[in-house]
Amino acid sequence: MSKRERPNILFIMSDDHAAQAMSCYDSEINETPNIDRIAEEGIRFDNCFCTNSICTPSRATILTGKHSHLNGVLTLASDFDREQDHVGKELQQAGYRTAVIGKWHLHTEPSGFDYYNVLPGQGLYHDPLLKEKGKEWQDHNEGGERYEGYVTDIITDLSIEWLEENAGEDPFFLMCHHKAPHRPWDPDEEHAQMYEDEEIPQPETFEDDYENRAEAAAAATMRIERDLNQRDLKREPPEGLSGAELKNWKYQRYIKDYLRCIASVDDNVGRLLDYLEESGLRRDTIVIYTSDQGFFLGEHGWFDKRFMYEESLRMPFVVSYPQEIEPGSINEEIALNLDFPETFLDYAGVNPPEEMQGRSLRPLLRGETPPDWRQSMYYRYWMHLAHHGVYAHYGLRTKRYKLIYYYADALDVEGAIDEPKEPEWELFDLKKDPLEMNSVYEDAQYSEVLEELKGELERAKREAKDFR
Repeated sequence: MSKRERPNILFIMSDDHAAQAMSCYDSEINETPNIDRIAEEGIRFDNCFCTNSICTPSRATILTGKHSHLNGVLTLASDFDREQDHVGKELQQAGYRTAVIGKWHLHTEPSGFDYYNVLPGQGLYHDPLLKEKGKEWQDHNEGGERYEGYVTDIITDLSIEWLEENAGEDPFFLMCHHKAPHRPWDPDEEHAQMYEDEEIPQPETFEDDYENRAEAAAAATMRIERDLNQRDLKREPPEGLSGAELKNWKYQRYIKDYLRCIASVDDNVGRLLDYLEESGLRRDTIVIYTSDQGFFLGEHGWFDKRFMYEESLRMPFVVSYPQEIEPGSINEEIALNLDFPETFLDYAGVNPPEEMQGRSLRPLLRGETPPDWRQSMYYRYWMHLAHHGVYAHYGLRTKRYKLIYYYADALDVEGAIDEPKEPEWELFDLKKDPLEMNSVYEDAQYSEVLEELKGELERAKREAKDFR
């Protein structure tokens, strides 16, 4: 395959952007016209999932095409082994110009990129520090030089500058990684008054009482009414509010700032798309918009992620490529962040390393489903209690069912805290209970289904080479 036949790849990823806050996914709370452009010109995946719903592990999986237990990044505390192979290295060796700009959050210095300019740790929304290639590197949250302005604009500015200098005869692979809309949800001045006179509707499960499920749901410390802090809310609530009124006030403060941050991301996605059009690169460029995982926007009364529940598990994933993808397509097959690197390598004409565990999504992007396409996916969240009290768990999701096993074994995992608790199971019939409010694990009517799913879970665990 010649250089000119290989497409450019622009991979735009935000942090914690839930699919239910994108109008191309039928959002009831906001509009995202520029992200919608990608879906309208290409394809929307309705069942794209992450294999571990937390920032650092998901990013490592997207790079390596390996589950957390094999790429070594199990928790937020894990350092990424920069010596291991990943998609950036493979594309660089194949002649692609490679860069990562924005949120990195893998602690060690990026490898396999001709250029990087990345935030230390989570980074700041206003006047952020960034660590640029060619300057002294410091691991973790250390180092960087100050850039004046709003982080989403700055990341886009730097991305466009890099494209202006590097988009040429050789194809490019640019990972444009936004910090937004990660907590603490600090909007820019332009969008700070959006939704000021609106009441954002509460999700249907906002008043979840956590009955009929495992103890894990009630134990999680990410409730709107109790666990948002002063930094999140940015001011004290009005006097006299209590109960449901106070909870709604906190929700409105949270969700409006979250959506304001998304509005800035959407504007900057538009800037990137406009640049591709104006520079004549659009037709030869695959454009992806996604997030590192999903997020709870008041569903089950929560903010944050980590659980295998749908809002946390599901990733938005829209892709356009005028040469191959039919505009306005929708795909409902199970796709994973594990598949992203093999997809990029497929388009580049590069055979994926044997250790990668996903599959190229290219057939699905063309509207073709291989007869042996996966019918289930394996998930594992390793951290327990250290962040938001979410119990360690693993599980299986098929198109109809979800089986989750919460455990508390004493595992030697950096950053994980396990306390003795009785293991618990949850089983959800997603056809009858799409909001996951009622576990049917103890329901005798599901005994045969349960036996089959447990067998499939063990098979998926072995296939993932997860023997812990």
